[in-house]
Amino acid sequence: MISERMQNALMDQVNAEMYSSYLYLAMSSDLDNKGLGGFALWMKTQAQEELYHGMKLYDFVIERGGRAILKQIEGPQTEWASPLAIFEAAYAHEQKVTGLINNLMNMAIEEKDHATSQFLQWFIKEQVEEEASADEVVQKLKLIGDGGNGLFMLDKEMGARPPLFAFPVSGA
Repeated sequence: MISERMQNALMDQVNAEMYSSYLYLAMSSDLDNKGLGGFALWMKTQAQEELYHGMKLYDFVIERGGRAILKQIEGPQTEWASPLAIFEAAYAHEQKVTGLINNLMNMAIEEKDHATSQFLQWFIKEQVEEEASADEVVQKLKLIGDGGNGLFMLDKEMGARPPLFAFPVSGA
């Protein structure tokens, strides 16, 4: 059985993951509006990943005998100055999420909740990947500068990221 304190903290993280999904979907929309469909697809896939993370936490709370009480999701920012600004914001956001996951782990250790501690190991590893992925794009965008062929080529590369599940086709 999970403690009420840990249940509530995990549900706060569900909310944070759902917000992350909203944020990345907003970033996808802004990138689409900037004519960067590859970057947009990359962010849409990232939004799916965050939704998956939230559901993984949600299911864990239920599995441990807790109650999944959902909270309102805050609306994200909707416009950024450039692709670089978007990915810098994504990188900063992933660093924030890493701190949240680390706090959950600290709580699990404090409560001697070994099941939750073990479960959170996956998220800790995932955050290393999430930060590295966002930072890699930031570094590439800094390298190529403000547009031209480099941005076009990187947009094409970003569009090759496979989605977690198929997206509906517009007009279908």
